[in-house]
Amino acid sequence: MGGRISIPLSAFYHGSKFALEGLSESMRYETRPFGIRIIAIEPGAVSTNIFSNLKMAKMAADTSTPSPYSQMMQGLEKAAGQMLKYSIPPLEVAKVIVNAVTSDNPDFRYVVGDDAAQTLEAAKKMSNREFEETIEK
Repeated sequence: MGGRISIPLSAFYHGSKFALEGLSESMRYETRPFGIRIIAIEPGAVSTNIFSNLKMAKMAADTSTPSPYSQMMQGLEKAAGQMLKYSIPPLEVAKVIVNAVTSDNPDFRYVVGDDAAQTLEAAKKMSNREFEETIEK
């Protein structure tokens, strides 16, 4: 999902995911004549150690300093906790991958997890401005 929507303070992460989406979509057209199928698996939050390994810039998150990022950093920490709370087990993603690669006619995109499906659906229904305001909250 990180290749279709982004959140603050994650530019490098989302930039790489957006790049993979574009690369995969283009390659899908290019490789189809050769019987090669490109598949994009798009999970929401997965309960891996990514959250426990997340490092925050202490000065930017410190509310006693005048950092313009402190409020945004605190929001990201809170959001990370919520994402972890509703994350899906890696096995759920693995099952979707197995299903996709063993399918005779796989779809291009497989969204995995209720959080991913709900977020992408919300993005479709809202204007860009409304969605940005939702993400910022």
